[in-house]
Amino acid sequence: MTKEEMIERLRGSASDRVVDAMERVPRELFVPRRIGHTAYEDRPLPIGKGQTISAPHMVAIMCDVLDIGEGMKVLDVGTGSGYHAAVIADLVGPKGHVYSIERIAEIALFARENLRAAGVKNVTVLEGDGSRGLPEYAPYDRINVAATAPKIPEPLKEQLKVGGKLVIPLGSCFQELVLVERTQEGFELEHHGGVVFVPLVGEYGFTI
Repeated sequence: MTKEEMIERLRGSASDRVVDAMERVPRELFVPRRIGHTAYEDRPLPIGKGQTISAPHMVAIMCDVLDIGEGMKVLDVGTGSGYHAAVIADLVGPKGHVYSIERIAEIALFARENLRAAGVKNVTVLEGDGSRGLPEYAPYDRINVAATAPKIPEPLKEQLKVGGKLVIPLGSCFQELVLVERTQEGFELEHHGGVVFVPLVGEYGFTI
């Protein structure tokens, strides 16, 4: 599938703003070179160390559900190849910033190299336990979690601004995409259907 075909398929299933951002991000720079010809296929692709780059439609859905605005500060948990962070970075624009956390050092390095090659300057990739978030840069307008957890990690809820939104897959055998919005009274949840993600490994996720 070509980039043009991928973008055409996404039109109507996600907002134009999200699809336009995905059109601007060169996905082929975020997959291993040996499978670069498959970059625009609408399926997860292996990036090494048992990790994957999410299918384009899933990136579109998660960005759409989060309703990411310009100038926002976003926490991205599970950097992977850096593609999802790059799309978010485009959506927040030069006045916004994305802090992305990855637990596997080699994958974090891969992501940094990919983001540099793509000319993305408003993403900071850090190594660590994503289930604990990054309290040093909190609070966040939005939190994106690209790995499934047994339940919503408490640190991520605490690091979300009032009025902020968090999207996360939950479950093991059956996974469901959940949107969490923090209100003055607490947290409201919306369910957005079944998904398949690698596990969120960490103190507030799954153990290896």
